[in-house]
Amino acid sequence: MNKIYKKNEVTFAIICIVIYVVGTSVAEAVAANIGIVKLPSMIFHLIFTIVLLAWLKKNGFFEKYGLKMPGYSLKTAWFFIPLALIGLGSIYFGVTLKYSVPETVYYIVSMLCVGFLEEIIFRGFLFLGMAKINLKRAIIVSSITFGIGHIVNLLNGQPVLETMLQIVFAIAVGFALVTLFHKGKSLIPCIIFHGVNNALSAISDEKASLKVFGSVEKELYITVSIAIVIAVIYSFAMWKSLKTERTV
Repeated sequence: MNKIYKKNEVTFAIICIVIYVVGTSVAEAVAANIGIVKLPSMIFHLIFTIVLLAWLKKNGFFEKYGLKMPGYSLKTAWFFIPLALIGLGSIYFGVTLKYSVPETVYYIVSMLCVGFLEEIIFRGFLFLGMAKINLKRAIIVSSITFGIGHIVNLLNGQPVLETMLQIVFAIAVGFALVTLFHKGKSLIPCIIFHGVNNALSAISDEKASLKVFGSVEKELYITVSIAIVIAVIYSFAMWKSLKTERTV
């Protein structure tokens, strides 16, 4: 790992992306075959998370990749309200146990690991590797790549419309998160938001929200559009207002 990383950080990031995407796809296929939701995915994501954390710690990279508390005043905590509005969106209409208790645990653990993995790979390795050469390009590429990466959900049986909207949503949120990371120098808020946002889908009451909107398509269009608007406004607010005042 160190040889590839030292030679080219962007190449290292791309390799991590490939491992993550292929590993996740294979794990989901195995889960479908054995009939146990998210168990293979949880195992893969947990192992990959442990490996990367151990490697980061061994090389003293926690500081470099923002695995530290934010370096800005808690007075700016209100800035997280837009993220909370987006992150908690899936449970606005209630919660329900869609899977068995063990499967729900597998799902939540898997998604929390995904929050770490996608943030450290896309916002950490890829963004910082490219930012040394061109900051603007790094922000654009890391955000778009993060969004397009969700096309793998098509291979896992997700409907085309839902996947396309998810990609657009992920690009907008990716831009917001990379801006927050760049300006605040901490990846922790991004990881927490990402993990919680994903994990809550395990207990979201989709039938209740469907009653409100009338159709899946209408629900997706409305909720995704609102989330994108919030993410864009949030990004500009972060860029202009957030300043690092201290380091921890």
